[in-house]
Amino acid sequence: MYRELYEQLLKWKNGTHRKPLIINGARQVGKTYLLKEFGKTEYEKVSYVSLDRNEKAREVFERGGQTDRLFTALSAITGVDITAGDTLLILDEIQDCPRALQALKYFCEDAPEIHVAVAGSLLGVSLHEGVSFPVGKVDELRLYPMDFQEFLIAVGKQRLADILTDGDWEMANMLFTEYTDLLRLYYYVGGMPAAVLAYIEGNGLNAVRRVQRQILADYRRDFSKHAPVNEVPRINMVWDSIPSQLARENKKFTYGTLKKGARAAEYEKALQWLQDAGIVYRVKRVSKLQMPLKFYEEQSAFKLFMLDVGLFGAMTDTSAGSMIVDNKVFTEYKGAFSELFVYTQLCTCNIPIYYHSIDKSTIEIDFLLQCNDRIIPVEVKAGVNVKSKSMKTVISNNPQLKGMRFSMLPYIDQQWMENVPLFACKAMFGVREK
Repeated sequence: MYRELYEQLLKWKNGTHRKPLIINGARQVGKTYLLKEFGKTEYEKVSYVSLDRNEKAREVFERGGQTDRLFTALSAITGVDITAGDTLLILDEIQDCPRALQALKYFCEDAPEIHVAVAGSLLGVSLHEGVSFPVGKVDELRLYPMDFQEFLIAVGKQRLADILTDGDWEMANMLFTEYTDLLRLYYYVGGMPAAVLAYIEGNGLNAVRRVQRQILADYRRDFSKHAPVNEVPRINMVWDSIPSQLARENKKFTYGTLKKGARAAEYEKALQWLQDAGIVYRVKRVSKLQMPLKFYEEQSAFKLFMLDVGLFGAMTDTSAGSMIVDNKVFTEYKGAFSELFVYTQLCTCNIPIYYHSIDKSTIEIDFLLQCNDRIIPVEVKAGVNVKSKSMKTVISNNPQLKGMRFSMLPYIDQQWMENVPLFACKAMFGVREK
């Protein structure tokens, strides 16, 4: 399946100052598959080691030694000679072997001609537990679940993906119904590669949901296996609260929904663990609409999103009928699915994302984006009823800004604000960057 990150891998391979590459991302977003496909396509040989399963490989790193001897030992273990330029060495689940992570420093210094790529599902968690990181000696990329355009390509709709990439809004408006039907499908299937594969192989929607539930169960097992024992109950409480947090009109995370009298200090480690694992995202509030937004972020006020809209549907037992057939996904749930969808698409664009609200007021801007030299207030509307005073008020008070609304209406530029179809939310910023 096509992944946009493949292009970044090619740039890394052909770079003149290439370092060992770390691909970060949550468990089961497709890191191993992508690296193996990249190696098979772009190199003569692939030497693959899974450090959570291969005890001999872990022992090699634990013993240490000269860099060339490490490569010789790994060649012996994998049966593949690791040679410069034509071999991709893949070290998978590197967080299970801290000495292997530290060895990347020496791979960079002593053998830059060897192409080394590593993947880590819980690397962020491991680093917070004191594992040493080879600062300045590695390149890093992050892989997310498949976005809507990658999903379109996977289901055989390359032309529809190209129309969005090209910013052909006239054609997109003409094909609005087809895009909407596919967006409904994406809300159900989501972007986890195993779920997408179950759908395109024709196994049916029930099979998709079984895959999603298995992924959710695997995540919960990770809580018990890898998190500090005393934090596991709080991690589960935060994780389980996400649907109710997002289903409220005001989506600001509220500790009181976890238990009566809950305090931030009690749950900060649990929140951080989930964030380090890559399965939740924290979007902080800013107090002012001025650049750089980072200067005005508030640590105590934030929204909490999970990584995939399909997993969100499985977590809430939302039926295929309500998402694919009728209009409930766009008219109910307080816009929870649509706001989550928009965030999971935009977070792959590598632009700062915040939100803005005023306490004791109904004024709230769903997202604030800092894109190049602009601040863009973003409003998300799940349906075609787009009346809202928040955006008008904010733009009236800040006439130097131009708003953007993602909704189920066709594209139109209203001068003070652009209305963009929900299905084009990520494509809008790809076009803008061109």
